[in-house]
Amino acid sequence: MDMNQYLEVFIEESKEHLQTCSEQLLVLEKNPEDLSIVNEIFRSAHTLKGMSATMGYEDLANLTHKMENVLDAIRNSQIILTPELFDVIFLAVDDLEAMVMSIAEGGDGKRDVKRVVRQLELIGKGESLVSSSSAEIAAASVVLEKEEMTAGQYDEFEWTVLQQSKDQGFNSFEISIALREDCLLKAARVFMVFEVLEKSGEIIKSHPPVEVLEEEQFDQQFTVTMVSKESSEEIKKKIMKVSEVGHVVINDIDFEGLRHTANAKEDKVAEVQEQETTNAKLPTDNNEKKKQASFKSESSKTIRVNIERLDILMNLFEELVIDRGRLDQISSDLDNQELHETVERMSRITSDLQTIVLNMRMVPVETVFNRFPKMVRQLARDLNKKVDLEIIGAETELDRTVIDEIGDPLVHLLRNAMDHGVETPEERLAKGKNEEGKILLKAYHSGNHVFIEFDDDGAGINKERVLNKALSNGILTKETAATLTDKQIYELIFASGFSTAETISDVSGRGVGLDVVKNTIESLGGSVTIDSRENEGSIFLIQLPLTLSIISVMLVAIQNEKYAIPLSSIIETAIIKKEDIMNAHNQQVIDFRGKVLPLLFLKDIFEVPISQEEEEFLSVVIVRKGDKLAGLVVDSFIGQLEIVLKSLGNYLTSAFAISGATILGDGQVALIIDCNTLIH
Repeated sequence: MDMNQYLEVFIEESKEHLQTCSEQLLVLEKNPEDLSIVNEIFRSAHTLKGMSATMGYEDLANLTHKMENVLDAIRNSQIILTPELFDVIFLAVDDLEAMVMSIAEGGDGKRDVKRVVRQLELIGKGESLVSSSSAEIAAASVVLEKEEMTAGQYDEFEWTVLQQSKDQGFNSFEISIALREDCLLKAARVFMVFEVLEKSGEIIKSHPPVEVLEEEQFDQQFTVTMVSKESSEEIKKKIMKVSEVGHVVINDIDFEGLRHTANAKEDKVAEVQEQETTNAKLPTDNNEKKKQASFKSESSKTIRVNIERLDILMNLFEELVIDRGRLDQISSDLDNQELHETVERMSRITSDLQTIVLNMRMVPVETVFNRFPKMVRQLARDLNKKVDLEIIGAETELDRTVIDEIGDPLVHLLRNAMDHGVETPEERLAKGKNEEGKILLKAYHSGNHVFIEFDDDGAGINKERVLNKALSNGILTKETAATLTDKQIYELIFASGFSTAETISDVSGRGVGLDVVKNTIESLGGSVTIDSRENEGSIFLIQLPLTLSIISVMLVAIQNEKYAIPLSSIIETAIIKKEDIMNAHNQQVIDFRGKVLPLLFLKDIFEVPISQEEEEFLSVVIVRKGDKLAGLVVDSFIGQLEIVLKSLGNYLTSAFAISGATILGDGQVALIIDCNTLIH
């Protein structure tokens, strides 16, 4: 059977099951007595194991199986839940996520997971080991290597071969071999051992697998299962003759024990399936039945679509928008009523189609937010802090192109809040606060934008410290510092390389500062602002456009050239007299509603060829970047329209203050102005 056709579904469903595991583990950690949570995690792990085995990803299936064993012991009250146990299970989930990502990127899904496998096996040994720290688990796990194969991990074919060999009078052995610590060519020694064993009998299985041994992706020990007419003493003597072999342990295979283990597992699986069937048959009230029917109806109307197909659809629609603009232009030039009506109808239909296409590309921000609870848990443990993360509005949707870019800046802000914002429990108690800090992550729609808030109740921003650091770095002068508002002082932390941290930390970016966050958000056509109160906390507010592909712009003329200014940056338009322009600090400015507004003459900035003289009145577009305003001087306003944003390609990436281009209805190309670059 060709499994490639199922690969996409496998990857998506695996991600969903792992996300369920992560979310429910966090819930379980807060409610360790609720075994129903363990059952849900177990079901996700069990399903993932079966899918992985079916698709042929044995490493993925094996690690999931080890995790499943621990979960099974937890739900049967054979293991006590501890923070160290959760650490190990989270590590296993992290490895599983990395393996699935490897498969999604075209890899084989292989990963060195020996350490976490040993830790899971050690935990599964019993209650006495559960209280061990992670370091103790790692140290003690070497003992397990001699026993890795005794758990009876044989498939149906291997089991049949072993049974038939026994019936024919062969001896069946599990042989644990340890190479010396100073062994340099491990793969060569393994080959020599296999050569000896193949002369004495038939090798049924090795652990780790042969390909892993050949790549030397193991420590010093490996286990081989074989059948032979020779005795264990004879085989041991032959193996010990291979140089750099440290010791050999040979055990007869316990067929009765293996059969008992296999039957017990089958009984357990049957019990779980029977319980799930019983639960499904339990009577429910009318409301619950309606919910189930509703869910079934919704799920049957949902299909998975490859994002590449949506990209192709979007590209085709963008061309349609360009042609629609061309038809509008032709229609306005020709005096034909039928043509006017047809074009108007086409415009309405394409507008509806545009809404549908854009909505198809919308993705909930929870795809980014989902990783944060687990991250906060780990960071809190690393920093010895207590932090509660609350997420609101995870269902808020953004265009996939924005979602792809916003992840790293949000991670940076979260790590910054954990490291510099929230204090240690001791510091918080000394300030009269609850020892557990709170971080609120909130997303919501407003107009054509999505807002994301990071709100923490930590130490806030020390204004004096920020100012002193800015002065010592030469970012501003004492005279300028005296005129800054609180918000302007806070925004200084976005300066390149700016950091008030006394020591460099691996958690919040090694002193790189938040300039990368600001630059990334602004490159998306968004903005980020800060508000803070010392010892009360800080709020980072991010504003993002809903989509980057099709945007509304104001088309303007500069001499004989046309430019587009995104409406998201425009406050208003104005007409001013030349005599109203003043000079201040070598900058031409105007008085705009009581504020000094700098003027930027676009014809000079873009070096537009002059073909006509300036008139007495100037057309000005007032644009905003955060709290900063500027006036862009143009020759005339053409009008508002929706355009398709096209990249300038790799050869024009250095074009100053230009974010892209678009094709207008008359076939002309208009450059799209990047207002964020122009405003300082």
